[in-house]
Amino acid sequence: MRILMLGDIVGAPGRRAVARFLQGRSYDAVIANGENASGGVGITPADARQLLDSGITLLTSGNHIWAHREIIPWLDAGETRLLRPANFPPGNPGSGHAVIGVCGFRVLVLNLQGRVFMQEIDCPFRMADRIIDNNEADVVIVDFHAEATSEKEAMGRYLDGRAAVVVGTHTHVQTADLRRLPSGTMYLTDVGMCGSTNGVIGVRFEEVRQRFLTGRPSRLSVAEGEELVCGLEMDFDGKSLVGGKLVSERV
Repeated sequence: MRILMLGDIVGAPGRRAVARFLQGRSYDAVIANGENASGGVGITPADARQLLDSGITLLTSGNHIWAHREIIPWLDAGETRLLRPANFPPGNPGSGHAVIGVCGFRVLVLNLQGRVFMQEIDCPFRMADRIIDNNEADVVIVDFHAEATSEKEAMGRYLDGRAAVVVGTHTHVQTADLRRLPSGTMYLTDVGMCGSTNGVIGVRFEEVRQRFLTGRPSRLSVAEGEELVCGLEMDFDGKSLVGGKLVSERV
């Protein structure tokens, strides 16, 4: 089976790029981080549906999952094709993991959020233990939405041999460190983003420049122009991971 993991989708340019990229391509499942899909911050039910209709099987997210108020009742109603980080405190709507059927195998997708330079929430390492150790899936894929490279690499090594793949999201720049860890887990610090390259990590340079020059907070809007899709293709022989390939394509 072949599974595609796509990086953070940023605004309408990212949604368009993903839809074009998936046309005519054949994957057994597509997982994508929808963290920034709606206006560059968070995701709305309408945009989530659009992405799912374009060929995505399951959406993950991160620290901006609550940015649009209307997503809360959508998750509360039991929508399982959009995950929020599993280590948000108990009582939050939605789920941080899901098991999807792919080619007759059970694939556990686990969405976690880091804590270094980010909001302090529950421990992602202990949450990973709780979910993975109590699940009988054939394959485990982890989207670790985190800022610090050190925390991401620590998670990769912590889950080495227990997860097939640990992929980082959140920083929007695809890294060049795709590798197998000693016990067989495939690890990548950041899968990159899907969106416009005519800006700074998907948003307009002019507004980012003002923030850096003045030190004042300001509203950021999504960059438009040349569009890029970044991802990771994962190939399995049954439930055994046999290889992976970075995707970085202008569409």
